[in-house]
Amino acid sequence: MGASFNPSIDLINWEMAKFIPFRDMETCKRVAKIKREELCKHPNPEFKIRILPISEFHLEMALDILTRIRKAAEEDKPFVGIFPVGPIFQYPILAKIVNALNISLKHVHFFFMDEYADDKGNDINPEWPGSFHYTMNKVFFSQIKPELRPPKEQVHFPSKENIEYYDDLIREARGERGARGAHICYGGTGLSGHLAFWDPHLAYEYKSLEDWKKAGPRLVDLHPISIMQMTFTDMNGAWAFVPPKAYTIGPAQVLNADYRGWWNDGCGMTWKSGYVAGLTWQKFIIRLVAHGPVTPLVPCSILQTVPTDFVIIEPLAEDVTIEITA
Repeated sequence: MGASFNPSIDLINWEMAKFIPFRDMETCKRVAKIKREELCKHPNPEFKIRILPISEFHLEMALDILTRIRKAAEEDKPFVGIFPVGPIFQYPILAKIVNALNISLKHVHFFFMDEYADDKGNDINPEWPGSFHYTMNKVFFSQIKPELRPPKEQVHFPSKENIEYYDDLIREARGERGARGAHICYGGTGLSGHLAFWDPHLAYEYKSLEDWKKAGPRLVDLHPISIMQMTFTDMNGAWAFVPPKAYTIGPAQVLNADYRGWWNDGCGMTWKSGYVAGLTWQKFIIRLVAHGPVTPLVPCSILQTVPTDFVIIEPLAEDVTIEITA
């Protein structure tokens, strides 16, 4: 793939910084050179990669969620989903459609992937604007007509109080014999390759890939790469304000879901200005995740092995190039 000379990539001849867990430079260079026309090709036909225009991306994600919610309602069954807080621009769209069509969410169980914790493992104040609780209430739940909202007891975030049995809550909500997890796990690829807040350095704690795949919800220390991701995407550059820990689901909850929808929109989206470009931070990592080796050192790479819809917003399909812009 991408065999032509690319000075941004081919003139690199040094070792990467020592704190980076995945250290195969040749693989990094190979995947970085993957062109748009090669990006959606994968040997596993159940790992479906597709590219969507900016104008369609979040609407398509909202419709994907809505379709599954309505199908469960028509079958008079609960709908159990694991949801990210990032991407988030689909949630206001979903709320508008729910309100316009008077679609009840009473049968929906929302399990969110993660939530921050402080340095001692205490839960973050849900009223803090940087918390996932605050964000989801602001952009989604508060925007839905009260009579259509899910019961509060069906909205879950991992926390100090429930982390030991968070996986049990998911299966209990499903209420279906033989179900191992949620109907679907939605997510997006972290800059470190993390899924939820399951960062690559956690790989060192497990003896094998199979042991790692069985790992469940827990309190984690955030990797420096994830701290920096949140710094420039959420904190206006204030690295001091990114909490150092989080409660998060593990690989088992992602793999045990019936299906996975991974929506990658890291291209400079903002609430106020829409697409502003200049911050296409997922170009490299989506290539490594989708076309590199399956390894706990790149956690989202495990998605290559299971039925997954891996959706890429169009600017991320452009070539990886190196350019000093500030």
